[in-house]
Amino acid sequence: MKKIVVIICLLPVFVQAQWKKQITTLDSVLQYLYERQQFNGSILIAENGKVIYHKQFGIADTAKHALTPSSSFNLASVSKQFFTMMAMMLYEEGKLDYDKPVQYYLQNFPYNNITVRQLMNHTSGLPEYFDLASKHMTLIDTLDNAAALNMFEQYKPALVFKPGERFEYCNTNYTTLASIIAKQSGKACEIFFNERIAKPLGLKNTYIYHLKLKSYPSSRVFGFHYENNQPVPDDLVAFDGIVGDGNVYSSAADLYKWDQALYTEKLVKQSTLREAFKVGKLNNGDSTDYGFGWMIMGDTIAHSGGWAGFRTYIERIPRQKKTMITLTNGANGLAIRIIKKILSGQSYQLPQTEIITNVNLIDGTGSVVRHGNLRIVDNCIYDLGDKLQPFPGETVTNGEGQVLSPGFIDNHSHLAGSLEEKPGAIAAVSQGITTIISGQDGGSEMIDTLTAFFKKQPVAVNVATYTGFGTLREKLMKAQTNRPATAEELKMMKEILTNEIKKGSLGLSTGLEYEQEFYAPKAEVIEMAKAASAAGGRYISHIRSEDIQIENAVEEIIEIGREAKIPVQISHIKIAMRGKWGKSVDILSRLEQARVEGINITADCYPYTMWSSTPRVLFPKKDFDSRTSAEFAVTQLIDPSGSVITHFPADTAMEGKTLDAIGLMKQETAAEALLRIIRTAREKNAGAAIVGVSMSETDIKNFLRWNYTNICSDGGDGGHPRGYGAFTRILGKYVREEKIMPLETAIFKMTSLAAEQTGILNRGILQRHYFADLVLFNPQTVKDNSTISDSHAVSSGISKVWVNGKVVYVNGKTTNTFPGKLLKKTEIN
Repeated sequence: MKKIVVIICLLPVFVQAQWKKQITTLDSVLQYLYERQQFNGSILIAENGKVIYHKQFGIADTAKHALTPSSSFNLASVSKQFFTMMAMMLYEEGKLDYDKPVQYYLQNFPYNNITVRQLMNHTSGLPEYFDLASKHMTLIDTLDNAAALNMFEQYKPALVFKPGERFEYCNTNYTTLASIIAKQSGKACEIFFNERIAKPLGLKNTYIYHLKLKSYPSSRVFGFHYENNQPVPDDLVAFDGIVGDGNVYSSAADLYKWDQALYTEKLVKQSTLREAFKVGKLNNGDSTDYGFGWMIMGDTIAHSGGWAGFRTYIERIPRQKKTMITLTNGANGLAIRIIKKILSGQSYQLPQTEIITNVNLIDGTGSVVRHGNLRIVDNCIYDLGDKLQPFPGETVTNGEGQVLSPGFIDNHSHLAGSLEEKPGAIAAVSQGITTIISGQDGGSEMIDTLTAFFKKQPVAVNVATYTGFGTLREKLMKAQTNRPATAEELKMMKEILTNEIKKGSLGLSTGLEYEQEFYAPKAEVIEMAKAASAAGGRYISHIRSEDIQIENAVEEIIEIGREAKIPVQISHIKIAMRGKWGKSVDILSRLEQARVEGINITADCYPYTMWSSTPRVLFPKKDFDSRTSAEFAVTQLIDPSGSVITHFPADTAMEGKTLDAIGLMKQETAAEALLRIIRTAREKNAGAAIVGVSMSETDIKNFLRWNYTNICSDGGDGGHPRGYGAFTRILGKYVREEKIMPLETAIFKMTSLAAEQTGILNRGILQRHYFADLVLFNPQTVKDNSTISDSHAVSSGISKVWVNGKVVYVNGKTTNTFPGKLLKKTEIN
């Protein structure tokens, strides 16, 4: 018993020591955050009626006036609790009944089945007034409560759900409540608030302010955010003539007075106040976690707010008489989250920052280069410009005058299959690629498979995928893909495709030149594309012919785009037939005409005169034993003196040799060598790959220049040199040496254009809040080094690569850091 008494006596000392440690940690963390522009505001912590910590960090406005204990912040949604207090006052006076219809008080309110209680509990089903007002306001309007009500009366937007059916936070509930308060009190809300709450509690720095008022108190704090290291206004907008959902201003000290008054009956009776802290009830009897202007979480009562540059939070634990108040005006809520974790004893992570200085910024939009610096905070770009300076203790990378651009997006890649063995993705990152788009040419993995892989194996690059038509046909038709799908098979394929897009696939990819899909008629492909379109996906295609039937193949993809009403992209656009070289002008003219007709057709292209595939594609009629077709292939479709067999497990002695050389080995012609390779591969059920030289430089340059062509590699980990060199070949050979386009245009095609044409958001541009996928390179030395004989040679001139803010490649070597993400359409859109 004595031991227990001793322990009880020591408990307050222990708690006091614990508080002291937490406060010391808190102060250090806030200083760290403030020094890195991650916190600007005021914080107050109290327990048992005593303020334990109260401090301000930063500025009150863009003129850089210092915050003081009297500084009044826009509380944003923390304001809601004050409006419910005014409603409770009217309730006590008999002027308001929570369970009467809103229409009883506002006769022109267009819904007769919503109660005042449902407004305060967020169970009304009303739509957000923002959405309605944004459609009907002009640029010179300032919205107020009367105008908002008029819009609802005039346009009568449908309810989101039946009143009382569910909880859904909605600001319209509280702007409507404010209108009721003004009508039932006979006074403007700001006057009623001042007379009945601010003055009785002695809140000298607490008031309602909105843009319809002519002036504001000197204590008013303005919201802002940083751009180029300078504070930029981020404050009230055209909606801010309205009150109820926000626009109460207060200081941390005044908010604490308000908090303490809630333990008393200075404003309303405790029996009345208790109603505010009861959770709401739905029609079916289920409880919500929301009372009257407060979130109810067990013993904790709290509310957060966010508007323009303001982030606010108040948390009360009445049983312990603890209060935490955080008010910020720097457009950043990170500090609130970290403070809560510190005070609850949870682990937390401070933001990590890095500044890249002395660089030439090419932002990915096609805009001209500008000199400056860029700052990363965790995985995102935080700021950029010429006025940035290093924070205390910040990681600094001196760019030494090189170019810093967004990381390159390879929207046609076959690298994903090698990531398990080589998670550092050196083929990609060594040429500046930070995101690869997989699932090409009709072959893909399912989203669940990729999700499981990423959980098991972190990788260095981001990956997104299409769903392959060939994969679906093989899944349902097994070995019978040499025919059209049945109606039932097509239905099942469409269902799987729709489900995959819902899970995160970018859309449908086809490889119509390949045998798994070649026999699918156009009508079948269109039906699949319609399913992709309905699910919000896109369509990318290795078209049905890149040589003898190229014109018809182009017309087919145009028709798919038209009929399915879907964006369509031609994969690795090329003319792979000698007799049609020079037709690029005609093809591009047809694509431009299609775009004028409203078809969103685009292309990607890699910068080589040689392709890589199975040698079976050299037989457009699929007559693999035809001597005539073989002769046509080696005279029209490839140059046998430069076309190399890169993979042939049936006879590895042939690997690395041209068709001419293989023919000499066997004392036969190049056509006979081609026939034998295909026959042997078929007999031994073995694969084969060839790098075929077959395109003209003139056509390649024309395709690369087209406004709607982005750059791709179509490469994997070796074989064809494009896997390690496509993007750096553009920068070295085609930009620096041959000057077919400006550097800024090339970067645009590698970044934001590729992002746009795959539907990826928040990547591909050097812009605040975009993900920090970056590449630092020397435009004077960047070049590709990979060749057919050395297809794994890394490029020169790529100095450093970041993926999601982490360095993954430095001067020729990967860092064994794996921050890559699986980019799902459901998340990136």
